[in-house]
Amino acid sequence: MKTATIPSLRVDPKLRQSAESVRYEGESLSGFVEQAIRATIEYRQAQREFIARGLAARDEAQRTGVYIEAAAVVSRLEAMLDRAKSGAKSSR
Repeated sequence: MKTATIPSLRVDPKLRQSAESVRYEGESLSGFVEQAIRATIEYRQAQREFIARGLAARDEAQRTGVYIEAAAVVSRLEAMLDRAKSGAKSSR
């Protein structure tokens, strides 16, 4: 597969200095920028999918009239968090 290029980008010298200051040892600025782009793409895709699931759930609730109380959702999430914390403590 051929490679493609990302357009060059003019930035404030302080931004470049900040990017340079957080690179890992041996990491090029190009590698840093590529990783930042990949991470942002993944984040935005996950965000888009999350919103789509939320809108679909809203539409389904409106269609069926079946809603779940917020307190029940919070309670279930707290139980999941408690289980995750317990699991993390026992694996130490």
